[in-house]
Amino acid sequence: MSLIDLIINLSLGIGLGTVGGLFGIGGGLIAIPVLGVLFGMDQQLAQGTALVMMVPNVMLALWRYHQRNHLELRHALPLASMGFVFAFVGAGLAVNLPAGAMRVAFIVFLLALAAYNFSRLFVTGATHSGEMRHGWPWLGVLGAAAGSLGGLLGVGGSVVATPMLTSLFGTSQVVAQGLSLALAVPSTSITLLTYAFHGHVNWPQGLVLALGGLLSVSWGVHWAHALPERLLRGLFCGFLVICALILCFKV
Repeated sequence: MSLIDLIINLSLGIGLGTVGGLFGIGGGLIAIPVLGVLFGMDQQLAQGTALVMMVPNVMLALWRYHQRNHLELRHALPLASMGFVFAFVGAGLAVNLPAGAMRVAFIVFLLALAAYNFSRLFVTGATHSGEMRHGWPWLGVLGAAAGSLGGLLGVGGSVVATPMLTSLFGTSQVVAQGLSLALAVPSTSITLLTYAFHGHVNWPQGLVLALGGLLSVSWGVHWAHALPERLLRGLFCGFLVICALILCFKV
């Protein structure tokens, strides 16, 4: 890797880390389309390389969210454990699917998720309380569903879990993002191992991206707690649409 490539990837990692900390997603959602479009990677290689950056990023972001919100172990554990098991299943399926079909599925997933989050902006929901509306086994069900999609699409499952936690489980946006990171830590780790075993990882590029992300993820977490919740959700919707549009250039 040349010095110019090193600087480009480090700068990209810094930007992705900030976004990942802001939305509690580890940066993978934007890293995957960027790697596919700008660096010409097929879908599986882009997802696997993005996971190298995501694993340390979500670990650091989880710690920062926990410092600010003190995430409950009884809530995080069922999400994380079921996410881990089903992420392995989803990742095993992903490495054997055609890259073109995977890319189209990823775009559809992003647009559906954006539409759902956008609809939530106009719902006058109940105020969030300190108690979770639903516990085990429903948190385990959510962990299984999010882990499966996270393993399949290489996004860690947090993008699925966050809107479900706010709408169905009654948490605030920042608590939902923190719990989603607890889900993402084990699920992204097992997904990365699966992709790496099948040769779908560019380690040098992924490690430089990870370094950049670690330098900046705390900034994103800070802004997540500083912004109004409605604005944070709106920004997340726009972010999802932008990611889908970027990927359309490769279809």
